[in-house]
Parts: sequence; C-alpha cells; structure tokens
Amino acid sequence: MALRHRLHAAPAYDPGRLPRHVRRETIRLRDGARTTLYVASYPLARTRVRVVRLAQPTPLAAWCHATGTSDALVGGFFARPHGTPLGELRQSGVERRHVAFDAPWGDLRACVHVAGDGVRIARRDQIAAAPEGDLLQAGPLLVDRGRVTCADDVEGFAAGARQFDSDITDGRYPRAALAVARRGRLLAVACDGRADDEAGLKMVELAEALIALGAVTALNLDGGGSTSLVAGGRLCNIPRESHGVELSGGRPISTALAFTSS
Repeated sequence: MALRHRLHAAPAYDPGRLPRHVRRETIRLRDGARTTLYVASYPLARTRVRVVRLAQPTPLAAWCHATGTSDALVGGFFARPHGTPLGELRQSGVERRHVAFDAPWGDLRACVHVAGDGVRIARRDQIAAAPEGDLLQAGPLLVDRGRVTCADDVEGFAAGARQFDSDITDGRYPRAALAVARRGRLLAVACDGRADDEAGLKMVELAEALIALGAVTALNLDGGGSTSLVAGGRLCNIPRESHGVELSGGRPISTALAFTSS
C-alpha cells in the first residue's frame, strides 16, 4: 500500500452510538500513534449541501438540535473575539459579512462552492469572482484529482499565520474536512486528538486518509476545539481544548455545512 499509514476497523462498540451512514476508523500512524476518524457518507446526487451562517457563535450540536438539522459539519474559520467568519462567505450568491484573508492568500485559499446540484472543491482563483449559490472559503486544499496537494505552503497558512492562533499546518490536531469521493459520494470527516490515546492528524496525514477513503478532491475546514461532526442528530467526535479537556457539546462556531436529502 503506497500510503504511510493504514486505516483499521475500530474495536467493537455500541452500534447505537453512531448512525448507519457513519464509519468510525482507527488510523495507525507510522510512528505508532493512532487517532479516531469519523466518516459520514452521503450520496452526492441525492444530498443538498447548504452553507450556514449561525446567527451567533453556537456549538454545532446545539444549533442542530435547535433547528432540527440532523447532519452538519463545522465550516470555516472565525476571527476572535467576535466570531466573525474568517474567509469569504456567500449564501445564494450574496456575499456575507466576513473578515477577508490577508493578501495575497485571500485570492487563492480553497473553497467549497455549491450551485444547483453541484458541489465543487477548488482553490479560489478557479471559481468565478462572484459565483451563484453558496461559497465557503477555508483551506488548504488537501486533495485534488486524488493526490495530496497540501505538502507545501501554497496557500500561505504558515506564511500568513498572523490571522490564526498558530500555524494550523504545523503538528497533529483534531481536524475536519469535506471531500468529493469516487462512486458519487460526499464525505464529511472529523478526527479526534489532544488526548494520550488520540494523537490527531497532520494535514498530510489527513489528506492521505481521505485518499484511502476514495477522495478525489478535499478541503480542510476549521479544526482544533472547533472540530465537530453531527450525523443523525448526534455529535460523533469528541471535541477537546488545547490542554486535552473535553468540550461538552463542542466549541461555539460561526459557520457550518448542512446536509439534507434532496
């Protein structure tokens, strides 16, 4: 197998804990560390994806419960302390209030663009300047055409770390991603981390895991304590603060991707 780590089935667990469209995988890394990956899979042709701007920063699980949303994934980054979305944000073709990424990175950092029934993941310069539909900018682009694309700092997350708490590309953390995969599947993915038995993933390790799952294109989303995947109305992963303390229900976030059957 070409990858430097392999996906392994997780030990037996109570099947009531996760819905049927969610897989839980244990990733064993080349240095012996391991972490848990949660993968919600949706039929792309029968799934509607919406970019959501929360009225105020709210944990994803709480927002889903309040709005009757069964499936959602954390969206893009946000600026502290006010929680304004960081990176371009559009809903139904209308640009929403956000803090732009520093130049020149704002013209390049990757997005998910949803228009009609199409879901596209690409760098910003490959999408129209004022596109129709929904757009959420995050990044970096993890996978393109089935290959890792985040090994170098092309999108300037290390060079432009000023707008973040730290260089998000450096080290293993809880992370979240959206992928368009083979066989017409859409994957919403989150991994645990920040615990003795949960190492988290580096960007490249996440990209490799997504490729092993069949990803053709994939986008990194907000991570760390904001990492949240809700499926079947349940928070699947275990959000943790930087010191390892579990965040009951998860950290308040500002944007999300919601998934409904179409």
